[in-house]
Amino acid sequence: MPNDDLALRAKSPSGNDGTAMPALPQAQYEDEIASLRSTISELRGTILEQAREKDRSEAVAVLVQRLQAANQHLVLATFDARDLQATAEAAHLRQIEFLSMLAHELRNPLQPMAMASDLLAGHAGLHPNIARVHAVYSRQIAHMERLVDDLLDASRVASGKITLQLAPVLLRNVIDNAVETSQPGIDKRYQRLQVRLPSTPLTIQGDLIRLAQVFSNLLINASKFTQEYGHIDVTAERVGDTVEVTVSDDGAGIAAELQPFVFDLFTQGYRSLERAQGGLGIGLSLVRSITQLHGGSARVVSEGSGKGSSFIITLPLSPSLEATHDSSAAASMSPTLPCNILLIEDNIDANDVMTMLLAADGHTVTSCFDGPSGLRAGLNHAFDVVLCDIGLPGMDGFQVVSAMRAALDAPYPCFIATTGYNTAGQMDRASEAGFDHYLVKPLSLVLLTRIIGTHATQLRDPPSRQRDAATALRPKKY
Repeated sequence: MPNDDLALRAKSPSGNDGTAMPALPQAQYEDEIASLRSTISELRGTILEQAREKDRSEAVAVLVQRLQAANQHLVLATFDARDLQATAEAAHLRQIEFLSMLAHELRNPLQPMAMASDLLAGHAGLHPNIARVHAVYSRQIAHMERLVDDLLDASRVASGKITLQLAPVLLRNVIDNAVETSQPGIDKRYQRLQVRLPSTPLTIQGDLIRLAQVFSNLLINASKFTQEYGHIDVTAERVGDTVEVTVSDDGAGIAAELQPFVFDLFTQGYRSLERAQGGLGIGLSLVRSITQLHGGSARVVSEGSGKGSSFIITLPLSPSLEATHDSSAAASMSPTLPCNILLIEDNIDANDVMTMLLAADGHTVTSCFDGPSGLRAGLNHAFDVVLCDIGLPGMDGFQVVSAMRAALDAPYPCFIATTGYNTAGQMDRASEAGFDHYLVKPLSLVLLTRIIGTHATQLRDPPSRQRDAATALRPKKY
């Protein structure tokens, strides 16, 4: 049966020797097939995972490129921001320096004008017109001084250099000082000013002069923008541990769109072409800044143009009941003894008028117009007082006084600096140079006379002057 034998051979594998091999069990075939399928599945999964990893790698690469680009943009933006900040700070610094320099330059012509006004006051009784001219002259000089002070204060506030002399002060004294300053302008416009304060004294921990400046600025501002025969009111009310002082008027009012910006520097409302109100847009900025330095706040309320306005100043009250009083007005003038004075001032008009004023008080005055000639005079002659400008040709005032102190033997003269600069840095330099007093132009003749009178006796007391030279006290600033 050949066919059956072939079939048997096909179903039964044989060895190399032709002998038949036993058949594998069915279960073993199935296990091998399952193992192969599992291996194939694992390989397929590995391939798919690698494909996904490749996709992720490509995606990550794209993200990395985007991140690098974003980082580059961020770096460029950071540099741009720093450049803009540096540019803004430089512009701000230039503005501060400009305001300070402008204030200094304006003080120089004010110096002879103010002294000429003081000199003219002694002759006001000679003719009615002289008295009228002197009154006009004095008012306009005072107005110019206030504008210059505002410029300088604005630069101080902007640079953070404004300082306060804090002490317990009565609110009534603050308001009285402010009214005294602003009353002439109010009277000139025939306006009615009414002040209503609580009967119980209220004490504030603050700087009397600066707080008075806040309310005088508000009163002057109210008078400017209120018509003739208008009304201005000052009221105060205690609210918890604070006091709210309101300065209100029935004048021009403030438009709604301007109210959020009225306390910003150089901000002003509508001004007619003739600029009848005057001003620089600095006063209200100083009001807010000084108030905030006292821990208070300032805000404005107005129903709009033509409906008046109210400025509300909130200040914390002081627990102290011992308030200081402004004694400057009541301070008695010391009798002035004749002194030998060296005046070093390069402004010819200021030098001439100051010489006349000092000579009128009985002093002997030697005038010099530059640093080297002033130094020579100070070394060749004995003086009781040296009145020296800071900005001088040839040698500045610091160099002149420093050289005098180094060359002279004690007792030294009383060195008084006169300058248009009113900054802390100049004050420190004056101290190092050896000045005893630091007067800011335009000089107050009353203050200068008081200083000379106070020191006149001491200047003739060698032991006392030697002690003063040894202590080298910081000069007093006015």
